[in-house]
Amino acid sequence: MRSDRENIIVDLSFEFALEVIQFSELLRSQNRFEISSQIFRSGTSIGANIREAQNAESRADFIHKFKIAAKEADEIQYWLMLCEKSEFLPTPDKELHTKIETIIKIISKIVSTSKRR
Repeated sequence: MRSDRENIIVDLSFEFALEVIQFSELLRSQNRFEISSQIFRSGTSIGANIREAQNAESRADFIHKFKIAAKEADEIQYWLMLCEKSEFLPTPDKELHTKIETIIKIISKIVSTSKRR
């Protein structure tokens, strides 16, 4: 059940989603609609799945939601790397890379800890 106490991964994924929205709008302004949509969807769904996990019906459901968030985090990391390496796309801020790496590490730790219990 969800509580009102501070939750680092919920907060971090929400802040990350806001930055993803900003970067996807930059891509849209440059008519890079396809990759903008991919980045928007994967970057914002991380936090949505983490929020869903806060109301999980069971430990298995909780782990499942976090595994989906992990897949989305890996996906956006891929899209951000493509932007960074492509000469045709704007380069995302280093902070986006740093935040997604942190999010991936936290999600991985949450999943492994939850599986051990």
